[in-house]
Amino acid sequence: MNIQPLPRKRILVVDDDSHGLDSTRRILEFAGYEVVTASDGKQALDTIRSPEGSGLHAILTDVRMPQMTGLEFLKALTVLSLQIPVILMTAFGTVDDAVWAMKLGAVDFLSKPFKKKQLLEAVSLALSRSHGLSWTGPELRAPAMAALQEQLARVAGTNATVMILGESGVGKERIARDLHARSGRARGPFIAVNCAAIPENLLESELFGFEKGAFSGADHAKPGLFEAAHGGTLLLDEVGDMPLSIQAKLLRVLQEGEVRRLGATRSTKVDVRLLAATHQNLREQVEQGRFRQDLLYRLEVIVFTVPALRERREDVLPLAEYFLKQSCERHGKMVLGFSEEVVRLLGCHDWPGNVRELSNAVERAVVLSVGDRISPEDLPPTVRRSDVTRDPSLSGAISIPLGTALKDVEDLLIRKTLEATDGDKAMTARLLGITSRTIYRKLDRREVALEDVPDA
Repeated sequence: MNIQPLPRKRILVVDDDSHGLDSTRRILEFAGYEVVTASDGKQALDTIRSPEGSGLHAILTDVRMPQMTGLEFLKALTVLSLQIPVILMTAFGTVDDAVWAMKLGAVDFLSKPFKKKQLLEAVSLALSRSHGLSWTGPELRAPAMAALQEQLARVAGTNATVMILGESGVGKERIARDLHARSGRARGPFIAVNCAAIPENLLESELFGFEKGAFSGADHAKPGLFEAAHGGTLLLDEVGDMPLSIQAKLLRVLQEGEVRRLGATRSTKVDVRLLAATHQNLREQVEQGRFRQDLLYRLEVIVFTVPALRERREDVLPLAEYFLKQSCERHGKMVLGFSEEVVRLLGCHDWPGNVRELSNAVERAVVLSVGDRISPEDLPPTVRRSDVTRDPSLSGAISIPLGTALKDVEDLLIRKTLEATDGDKAMTARLLGITSRTIYRKLDRREVALEDVPDA
């Protein structure tokens, strides 16, 4: 059998300090990574656009650099919707820098000088997140998700109990996993249990464990999930379906920090961060007598609400492109992208099954595809029947009719890029490869004031 070696992960390192750049490169190469380097953000963007930058798995970038800082570079990646995890490095790290970096989509923040172990752990975690797709990464552009990302960055490092609300399929468990991965418990276990999927007579023993002889068939002692999650995080998914009898015992665990196995005479101390998730309205459940109000207060220390996919349509295409890449790797297919009609249909569909439905639709399309692009015939019938016409600009693409004057095309491209960068003319100029004053000359003087345009 001819066994092919696994391809090495490719990492782009960006740093204007040649000594630091070389040191980081050598550490990563010794660890088995393939390394591409750039001396500043502008050169890094050029590298990403070149063949050398294809197939990148992660980026490490310094913050303070000439021509384009690390934060500006990170913002440019966000505008370009590049789905690559980014780690920021700086010798002048502050909490504000870290929070701002997380807002822009960075997955980690290293303060120089850092140790070899810190670097390799950060890279390993970033690569694992890229496989699991953090819903709060730079590939998600909706304002609601940006606000959620800011909350997550502030809360992840604490031990606060978090309630995650949202419809089925929006990615509540992925949010929970991201909280765990960014916390000081990241090396500990992450355990998720679906309270609706386990019968009531089994859920209690699953959560709290049992001693030998506690009930018929208990021929050995077994620790519960709380004990198994000691030092880590336990997610109670669909907690609204938890029976009242078990809710009372859960409340005691939260109050006392200890569990008692079925049939045991003594309790066991546990150090577990509890996360809960549900698609139900628990306050209505309380009014109906189906959920304990005192437990709800304990669980709602921090509340995250994950919006439905139909409420953040600008995220549909970046997510679809991620699932496309993931499905191609899983099924050994070579599909380069989506046809224009498919992009339109993806933006039209309301996605009642949310991210889970989108993932399944893209995987189905990849399996059925015969060309190098997904066509409408590859999509599920429910998506093909979507007949709501949406603005194609929501997908990050621009629709230009054949025969449009070149001047009008240039103006449209500049205006759309300005919109994507929130009016940042310097960033727009960098992305388009033109000077800031060219933007001023191309656009109407009544719309762009000369004093707002920096010198190039």
